[in-house]
Amino acid sequence: MAATNEPAAHDLTVRPLQEADLAAADEIVRTAFGTFLGLPEPRDFMGDAAYVLPRWRSNPTGAFAAEIHGTLAGSNFATRWGSFGFFGPLSVRPDLWDRGIGKRLLEPVMDCFDSWHVRHAGLYTFAHSQKHMALYQRFGFWPRFLTTVMAKPVSDAQGAVPDWSAYSRTPGGQRSELIGQCRHITEAVLEGLDLSSEIQAVASFGLGETAVLWSGGQPAGFAVCHFGAGTEGGSGSCYVKFAAVRPGRAAAADFVRLLHVCEALARDRGLSSFVAGTNLARTEAYGLMREYGLRTVMQGVAMQRPNEEGFNRAGAFVIDDWR
Repeated sequence: MAATNEPAAHDLTVRPLQEADLAAADEIVRTAFGTFLGLPEPRDFMGDAAYVLPRWRSNPTGAFAAEIHGTLAGSNFATRWGSFGFFGPLSVRPDLWDRGIGKRLLEPVMDCFDSWHVRHAGLYTFAHSQKHMALYQRFGFWPRFLTTVMAKPVSDAQGAVPDWSAYSRTPGGQRSELIGQCRHITEAVLEGLDLSSEIQAVASFGLGETAVLWSGGQPAGFAVCHFGAGTEGGSGSCYVKFAAVRPGRAAAADFVRLLHVCEALARDRGLSSFVAGTNLARTEAYGLMREYGLRTVMQGVAMQRPNEEGFNRAGAFVIDDWR
């Protein structure tokens, strides 16, 4: 939960987030978001899912801490997908809200985006919160379309499943080539968009699985999925952090096939829920997800810098939500 732009305490320090900070940072994320959302027990926010550890392990250079008197006050995380970057969760201890700490935690993230030569950046926030939107607008982000997070129970049906493979079962010598083929797909969606780091992090840290959809002997799409306690999916859910299919005449059909693959992966791993989000500017993707049986469980607004569509546009068959 971001704070407003009132002056912070003079002894506030913003620094890289260290491994020793992770437990406290996780506690602050849960308490801050749970408090904002009015949960009876704020610490129950997200259950056994987590953002702090997976994002810190994936890219510790993009993780930042704010501390006062040597005690953690909040944290923020920058993520780089090639030419695109986003940040969050940005969280501040509830007893320190409205002291300008959120603003201070945004400053090193903007420096990261500059040093990474990010050409387009975004974030997901609460559409009803004027405070949050005003803070992010100070840094050049502009509210555009809503982003919906959707879910459905995993079907027990054992029908035909499209041709797919699990990245974790790809021989080591072939992984670099496969990642390159996935990069070609995202490059076709947005110049410079690259999910290589997410694919590698999921494999390296046991966060879930990357499912690759095949057509004519070539990858037609892929989905980076988190599941299990301590991941962004949590126990029981297959959370699609990112998925895309190659643009073209077959894109819509391939997108539906990829949804089937994600649900098959969830079923194979004994998971009960299939969770995926998309921006409502991706009209075809959203429509197909609804037809598939996914229903909105929460929604927020995507804010983007510069105020351009990026890959939140019609014709982009992409799943993600930038939380």
